[in-house]
Amino acid sequence: MELEQKIAGIHAHTEALVSVLETLGIDDKVSALNHIRQALHEASPFKGEPVDFVQWVKADRVIANDYNPNSVAPPEMELLRISVMADGYTQPVVTMPDGDGFTAVDGFHRTRVSKECADVRERIHGYTPLVRIKDSQEDRGDRIASTIRHNRARGKHKVEAMSDIVIELKRRNWSDEKIGRDLGMDPDEVLRLCQISGLAEMFADSEFSQAWEPGVIDDEAIIANMDFEEDEE
Repeated sequence: MELEQKIAGIHAHTEALVSVLETLGIDDKVSALNHIRQALHEASPFKGEPVDFVQWVKADRVIANDYNPNSVAPPEMELLRISVMADGYTQPVVTMPDGDGFTAVDGFHRTRVSKECADVRERIHGYTPLVRIKDSQEDRGDRIASTIRHNRARGKHKVEAMSDIVIELKRRNWSDEKIGRDLGMDPDEVLRLCQISGLAEMFADSEFSQAWEPGVIDDEAIIANMDFEEDEE
C-alpha cells in the first residue's frame, strides 16, 4: 500500500509539473526541463552513463574541437540534414564543458546542421541535443582518443590528419601500446602513421620497429658456419 501511495504521489507531482511547464516560454521551458532531467539523472541507476542525461543547449554554445581528422563532404552533409528532418535527432552530440560552452568530442556535424540549415534550426528553436562525456576524460589526450574511437567505429579518417593525431599523442608521452589500445590500432598501423609525418624524433622509441639495423659483417664467421655439400663424382 505504501508503494502504491508513493507512485500515486509521483504521478500527481508529474502532472502538476507538466501544467507549470506549459505556461513557460521556449527558453524558460528548456532551462527548466534541463534542470529536471539533471535531477532525475542524479537519482538514476544509470547516472554513470552520459546518455542518461541528454540536455538541449543553444547550438552556438557548441564549438568544434581542433583535432578531429574526420570530414564530411557536402553530399553527406545534405544527407545528414535530410536524415535529421525525416527522422529527427536520434543521437546527441558528445561534448566536454569548455568555459561557458561546450567543445564537441563527437558529432559536431550534427551541430552544424542545427546551426546552418534553416529548416532544422527553425524546428528545434536554435538548440542542439548533447551529452557530457565522463569527467575522467577531461584530459586532452583522453578526449582525442575518445573522438577517434567514436569515428573509427563507423567511418573513415584522413590519413594525414590521423598521423598528426598519433604524433600529438606521442608527444604527450603516450606509449605505442597505449595508442594502439585506446585508438583501436595494431602496432603496424601506429608505425605507418608515424612514418607519414616524416619526423625522425618519433622513431626514437625502440618499441616502434623491429626493422633490421646495419652492423659489422664478420665474413669469416659466416663462412665458418656455412654447410657445403661435397660434389658427387
